[in-house]
This record gives sequence, C-alpha cells and structure tokens, in this order.
Amino acid sequence: MSEFSQIIASDKPTLVDFFATWCGPCKMQSPILEEVKQRLGDKATIIKIDIDKNQDLALRYRVQSVPTLILFKNGEAVWRTVGVQQADLLEAKLYEHIPTKSDER
Repeated sequence: MSEFSQIIASDKPTLVDFFATWCGPCKMQSPILEEVKQRLGDKATIIKIDIDKNQDLALRYRVQSVPTLILFKNGEAVWRTVGVQQADLLEAKLYEHIPTKSDER
C-alpha cells in the first residue's frame, strides 16, 4: 500500500487500471494501455492493480466495476472512468496533466 501511495504521489500523472483477470473488457483494455505507454514513454506512469489481489485498494477507491481507470496527480484523483477507453482519449487526459516547461517557472 505504501508503494502504491508513493507512485501516485508523483507530480508525473499516474493512470491506474483497476482490473480483474476474469474480466473480458479488462483484457481488451490491456493492449490499449500498452499502446498509450509506448506513445508517452516516461512522461506518465501507467500501472495495473488486480482488484482480487488488492481488495483494500479497490475498496479505498470505491471500485465497483472493472475496468476502472483513475488518473492521479500529486496523490489526488483528478479523473476517473469505467469501461474500456480508447488510446486517444487516455493520451489526451494524461497530456492535460503532464507538466510543461512553462509550469516550471
């Protein structure tokens, strides 16, 4: 749990995919997330949390159906959605929270 808290506390946006191995839509979401990861490189973090192995996190973030995607920035949830999402939408949401050079002033 503390490792998860450290990951989402970053000022780099972190997209968390709450999934289950038995979930059909989750299996469809997985390659889409890989594509987004390839496109963004190290500008964002994408992690997967198995709700059956991490029930405490699923409860804490009120995950009631899967896949649930939650975008964190500085430890705060800034966006969430349920169901399979396309790469372009996910990439756009992540870019909304990626610090730019002008943010560093």
